Amino acid sequence: MMIRSRFGTFRGLVRLALSYPQLALGRSASVPPDPAHIRRLVFLCQGNICRSAFADMVAQRAGVRTASFGLSTTTGRGAHGPAIAAAQTLGYDMSTHKALDAADYVPQAGDLLLAMEVRQLHRLAANPRLKGLPRVLLGRWTRPMMPHLHDPYKLDDRYMAHCLRRIEQAVDALVSDFPGARLS
Repeated sequence: MMIRSRFGTFRGLVRLALSYPQLALGRSASVPPDPAHIRRLVFLCQGNICRSAFADMVAQRAGVRTASFGLSTTTGRGAHGPAIAAAQTLGYDMSTHKALDAADYVPQAGDLLLAMEVRQLHRLAANPRLKGLPRVLLGRWTRPMMPHLHDPYKLDDRYMAHCLRRIEQAVDALVSDFPGARLS
C-alpha cells in the first residue's frame, strides 16, 4: 500500500532506485545548464497533462518564464481529471491547461529542459531539434533528491497528490537557482 501511495507502482520504485546510479555514473543524458544563460524553464513529461503541466503552473506562480510539453501527446488535450483535482487541493487551477506535443514546442535561446525521468532525457538527446539544449531532471531539486518522478497518470489518487507535492517542492527550490528566468 505504501508503494502505491508514495511511488505509484513497484515499477516506479524500481525506476527511482535505478535513476541514482544512472546519475552517479553519468548515464542520465543530462546536459548541465549554465545558470547565467537560462531565461526560461521548460518542463516536460510523457503527456503534458499531469507532471509537466503542474510544474509549469507552479513556476509561473513563482514569477518565472516557463513552458511545458509532452513527448507523446496531442496538442490541445486538457489536463488529466485527477491531476486537476489534486492541484486544486494545493491551490492551483489546471482546468484550462492545454497540452503541447514536443513537435509543436518551439525552442528559444536560454531554455532549460526539465524532465521527470531519465528515459525522457535520453529521448531528448536523440531528438535532432532538442539535443543541443541543456537538460536535467527536475527531481534533482526535491529533498531528498528523487531523480525519477514516476508518472501518476491513472494511478492511485494518493500518489497523484504526493507526486504533485514533490513537484511543487522541486520547482520552489529550482527557481532560485535560475534568476535569469525571472519575469521582472
